[in-house]
Amino acid sequence: MAEIHLNKVSKSYGDVAVLHDIDWHIRDGEFVVIVGPSGCGKSTLLRMIAGLEKITQGEASIGNRVVNDLEPAERDIAMVFQNYALYPHMSVYNNMAYGLKIKGVPKDEIERRVNRTAEILEIGDYLKRSPRQLSGGQRQRVAMGRAIVREPSVFLFDEPLSNLDAKLRVQMRLEIKKLQERLGITSVYVTHDQVEAMTLGHRLMVLNGGHVEQLGTPIELYERPATAFVAGFIGSPSMNFLDAKISEDGKEVEFPGGNTLSLAQDFSKHANRPVNVGMRPEHLHVDDSNAEKTSHTVDVVEHLGADTLVHGTFGNGGSDLTVRLSGIRTIGQGEVLPLSIDPKNMHLFDPDDGRRLEA
Repeated sequence: MAEIHLNKVSKSYGDVAVLHDIDWHIRDGEFVVIVGPSGCGKSTLLRMIAGLEKITQGEASIGNRVVNDLEPAERDIAMVFQNYALYPHMSVYNNMAYGLKIKGVPKDEIERRVNRTAEILEIGDYLKRSPRQLSGGQRQRVAMGRAIVREPSVFLFDEPLSNLDAKLRVQMRLEIKKLQERLGITSVYVTHDQVEAMTLGHRLMVLNGGHVEQLGTPIELYERPATAFVAGFIGSPSMNFLDAKISEDGKEVEFPGGNTLSLAQDFSKHANRPVNVGMRPEHLHVDDSNAEKTSHTVDVVEHLGADTLVHGTFGNGGSDLTVRLSGIRTIGQGEVLPLSIDPKNMHLFDPDDGRRLEA
C-alpha cells in the first residue's frame, strides 16, 4: 500500500512559517493535486514528502512507515521536476537506466524495464539520442520514463509542464492522466495552473499563504467553494465578485445602485449583513426569462471561437463583471445586455474572512 498521511505538518525557516498544520490522507492509487498561487508553499510541501526538505513539526507517512527521518532514496518515491534534470552527456536509454544501475539491478532487468517504459511513452525510437536532440515534450517523457522504470510506490510531480508551450501542455496533460490511470500509482502533482488541477486530480488541495483553504474533488471545489479565494482561483475565467447586502427578509441580495437578485434559500439569519456575491461568468445568460434579470453595459468583447467573453459593468453600481457566452456573438461596446442568473448559482461570502455563508 502507498497511502500518504500528513499529520499536522508544518515548515518554518527560522522565524518565518511557510506551511501551517497540513492534515491530509492520500489514498493508495489516488492522483492528487496541490494547487495555489506562486509562493503559497506547494513545492515545499512536495519536497517534504520527498525528503528534500526537513519537516519542522508534524509527521509524514508513506505506506506504514513514518518517513520524517528517512533519506529520499529510502522512501520508495520517484520525482519528476520542472526542468527535466536529464544528464546531457548520456543517451535517453542511459538516462532512464542510470538509477537502476546504481541500485545494482541486473542488466537484463534494466533492459526489460527501459524498453517497456519507452513503449508506454512512445519514445522507443529516441533511446539512442541525447537530450539535446529532443523537443521539450520528448524530454519530459524521458524524465517521466526515468521515474517509471524505478517502479516506485509514489510519483511526485513538481510543475512538470510549466516549461512547455500551451499546445504541448494540453497534450502532455492528457498523457500524464492516461499514464497514471494505466499504472495506478499514488501520485502527488504540484501546479499553479488551475486548469491542470481540475483536469488531472481525483482530489485537490488548495493552498494559500501556507494554509489549506479547501480539500475536495474538482467538482466539489467548483460547485461549493469554501472561501472566496477558492472560488476565485478555481474556474476560468475567474468568478465575479460583487459587493452587496442581504435584504431585511433574507430573500434577496441588494446591490449598490438599486439592483436586487433573489436568493435560492432563506438567509434571514444574515439579514442586513454585507456580503460578497460570487457569480461565475458561464452562469450568466442573456435574457433567460426563467431566472433573475439584471443589466450589463459592455466595455470589451473577446472572441475565443467556441465562446465569447463580454467584460463590462454590472447594473447601476459600476462593478466590473465578465460574462461567458457560448459561440460567436456580435456585441458592440456600450451595448446594454439584459442578463439573468439562476439563484442556485450565486455564492455568498463573508467580506471580512472570505468564508462561505450558509443559509
